[in-house]
Amino acid sequence: MNPPARRRLVVGITGASGAVYGVRLLQRARELALETHLIVTPAGVINAHHELGLGRAALDALADHAYAPGDIGACVASGSFQAAAMVVAPCSMKTLAAVAHGLSDNLVTRAADVTLKERRTLLLMVRETPFNLAHLRNMTAVTEMGGIIFPPLPAFYHRPTTIAELVDDTVERVLQLLGAQNAQPKAWGGLG
Repeated sequence: MNPPARRRLVVGITGASGAVYGVRLLQRARELALETHLIVTPAGVINAHHELGLGRAALDALADHAYAPGDIGACVASGSFQAAAMVVAPCSMKTLAAVAHGLSDNLVTRAADVTLKERRTLLLMVRETPFNLAHLRNMTAVTEMGGIIFPPLPAFYHRPTTIAELVDDTVERVLQLLGAQNAQPKAWGGLG
């Protein structure tokens, strides 16, 4: 008998600030034995280099499989590819707009479109502030299509003392939403 297949997660990293969310998500997914399929846009590479000192090769090494953003023929571009979910971390407003309007102009947006059409979980960690009306309407459109808009807004009730704690808690909440076993977000225990 064949061993059960590992749960597949498609991860996109785009040109918004917050590459640390995508990187930490890939690290935790590996620890949780999720099979990761990574797509990093050119602007995502620029931000990861600027914010974390990581280039494309270092990012690709964090995933089980990595694809060029122009590789529209990659397996993740098809509904026949059985991924459990897709997360774009961080998600730029350009990527949000493309997903909201069905513009499969690169592999990130095509994989997101496939995720939605197959009624799988799509989670967009949108990164911008403040939002303008176009951003809000695009978030509404993606939500109406079944996507989850998840701005990485930190929680402070657990009294974090480092940026890493804030990032980790957000990533754990994402993993919990995706149904990953052993995700460990800090739960609110009440005031008592």
